[in-house]
Amino acid sequence: MARVQEILEKKGCQVATIGPEVTVLEAARQMNARRIGALVVVEGESIVGMFTERDILTRVVVGQLDPATTRVGRVMTTPVACCRPDTRLEECMSVMTIKRIRHLPVIEGTQLAGIVTSGDLLAREVAEHRETIEHLHQYIYGYS
Repeated sequence: MARVQEILEKKGCQVATIGPEVTVLEAARQMNARRIGALVVVEGESIVGMFTERDILTRVVVGQLDPATTRVGRVMTTPVACCRPDTRLEECMSVMTIKRIRHLPVIEGTQLAGIVTSGDLLAREVAEHRETIEHLHQYIYGYS
């Protein structure tokens, strides 16, 4: 069974983080510059929240808050669902579906070790389906 560690080995362990005192405007600029949909909010070594595109829409825009003065810590999502490197990918998919989230920070011991996204899981699943299709094609039509 596939585990989170396999995804981290391919994509790397870099995680975009931000502090809770940073403004929403600065956080959005960082997300745009990196072309990502979420930042892990940390204080020191501790994960204190997630800040996502959805937070911007549901809490800042709809709440008519000023992104230049509103702090990430005020509008971030808490508590944060996390996983470990040895977590099965099926479990990650289940958690993401049930909690309606797209990002799972990966914790090893007490350290942030990476992040797994719904896109990572989907790409892995597509690759597995392609492999299965190729094997079935070869079984039916023979090797060429």
